[in-house]
Amino acid sequence: MSEIRIEFEDGQSVAVQPGVKPFDLLPAGKEVGAQGVLSSLLDDAIWDLHRPLERGGKLRFIGFDQPEGRFVYWHSAAHLMAHAVKELWPESQLAIGPPIADGFYYDIDSPHVFTQEDFPVIEDKMREISKRNLPLIRKDLDDAAARMLFNKLGESYKIELINDLNESLTVYEQGDFVDLCRGPHLDRTSRIKHFKILSVAGAYWRGDEKNKMLQRLYATAYPTKELLEEHLHRIEEAAKRDHRKLGKQLDLFSFHNESPGAVFFHPRGQIIWDEITRYWRAKHYAADYREVRTPFVMNEELWHKSGHYEHYRENMYFTEVDEQSYALKPMNCPGHCLVYGTHQVSYRDLPLKLCELGTVHRYEKSGVLHGLFRVRVFTQDDAHIYVMPEQIEEEVAKVVRFIFEMYRDFGFEDFRVELSTRPESRTGSDEVWDQAEGALANALTNMGVPYKLNPGDGAFYGPKIDFHIKDAIGRTWQCGTVQCDFSMPMRFGLEYIGADGGRHTPVMIHRALLGSMERFIGILIEHYAGDLPLWLSPEQIRILPVSDKTIDYATGVAAELNARGIRAHLDDRNEKLGFKIRDAELNKIPYMAVIGPKEAESAQVSLRRRKEGDLGGLSVEATAERLLNEIRTRTTH
Repeated sequence: MSEIRIEFEDGQSVAVQPGVKPFDLLPAGKEVGAQGVLSSLLDDAIWDLHRPLERGGKLRFIGFDQPEGRFVYWHSAAHLMAHAVKELWPESQLAIGPPIADGFYYDIDSPHVFTQEDFPVIEDKMREISKRNLPLIRKDLDDAAARMLFNKLGESYKIELINDLNESLTVYEQGDFVDLCRGPHLDRTSRIKHFKILSVAGAYWRGDEKNKMLQRLYATAYPTKELLEEHLHRIEEAAKRDHRKLGKQLDLFSFHNESPGAVFFHPRGQIIWDEITRYWRAKHYAADYREVRTPFVMNEELWHKSGHYEHYRENMYFTEVDEQSYALKPMNCPGHCLVYGTHQVSYRDLPLKLCELGTVHRYEKSGVLHGLFRVRVFTQDDAHIYVMPEQIEEEVAKVVRFIFEMYRDFGFEDFRVELSTRPESRTGSDEVWDQAEGALANALTNMGVPYKLNPGDGAFYGPKIDFHIKDAIGRTWQCGTVQCDFSMPMRFGLEYIGADGGRHTPVMIHRALLGSMERFIGILIEHYAGDLPLWLSPEQIRILPVSDKTIDYATGVAAELNARGIRAHLDDRNEKLGFKIRDAELNKIPYMAVIGPKEAESAQVSLRRRKEGDLGGLSVEATAERLLNEIRTRTTH
């Protein structure tokens, strides 16, 4: 049999017989273990350490600090949890158990109703199986053998999966537990020692509400006790920062059954919205964008023309007026194309930048709605930039710089960029996609912006760059996007008159910087734990008279600060000062101005900063200047 050549990370290579295992090729100094090597990568494919190599390629060994290593670890931990459940409740049937961000889950059909009281019982059983140090063994099965196996085990969901799999089948065994699975996995159960079952929730089989509701056990696992505790602390901190809880506590917004998936902003929440949009407009006008407003409801024919009906109709709302079909817009781009088409455009007019805070409607299943993060009605900070082909890279680079600048103004300093390429369902020729993907990649490369390639996740009309921001507790959120589109301008017959006097089709750059306004506000609330920077705070200072004797002076202070553009509120309740200060702290009011007889007599206030305490006596003028300077500079604490 011909030898295969294996190349290592250090550039060395070796010729070996097919069938050798990565484990046999471990370099000196590398050890298999929870804190060492977990698996291997053969080119881009994760490969079990004990799976025979069938071909040559570049071989790397991976640990938990790499995404592929975490994938393998959590995938194997899901099997460990399923194994424990099957030993405790043998009548349970297993569905699917994939790794997810920060952990894993398993969907289970069981007559036993899982509760939190079961979690330590399952964890104890997992520890017991881990200590058995069972090898995870990969086996190939043909269709008949796989059906026979899972029929014998009474695993009907696995049979359904086999029915849909048009590929070679593999199972993984650990002791007497076996699961239908492509893998890859760790080599032994003992690698998994530190884990925690987090919650149980209902989940329809295959996400379809017509199917049976299963029980989904969520859990996580880490190679060390310290890493697991850090993760659990982050979960605890995230719960404290939950924007749904803070939104209610701070009276920012609410949701109602009369319009599921739509946000009702309260006066205090509307102030946050208004501050963000005021800032957004100022930045866009300075960057030569022109704001437009397009209708919510447009004729269905428009969505056929744009391609949205073909690719997106399941998420659209339709209605009929005067015996004609209309749709609520799910996106703003077709409306902007109609605006572009109303004028004759010269190459001198390009780039032409149309922006809109456009409210869109997209149907989402009720089970996936999640506070401000996933709604059915939201407003995008949308824009479409029409350019000549030779202007693409320069304009994309400007947008990337614009995005980074805005994120920093909101207090985010850590970003991650992904370039997503052509999906299976798409419009346009491969030649057009090649050109668009190349333009976006070149823009990032020339700017020196590192990015991760995300194959197959582009929009149906073009590739895209997605921007992820990291929040105060290390979570990342996808917000901005830049998408290059050669297709839609052609669909709408858009043209510009070139320098040669001829008619040409512009290229369209779709972009949103904050993404959804609703979601971005939710991210801000959680990032700051509700303690927003002064410029975004609905109430910037609370005036606290000590007694009725100073109410008149305190009323004047509040009026003067409000006249200076500072959102000041007078707390004239007949309560003790300590109660008023605690209430202001709980409501995350950044500043408090305490006013007693001494302050009233000296025309001052005793200023307090939330979390910092007493700042001493200041004149009203000095107080206003301090706050206005913090607002102007968008200072974060």
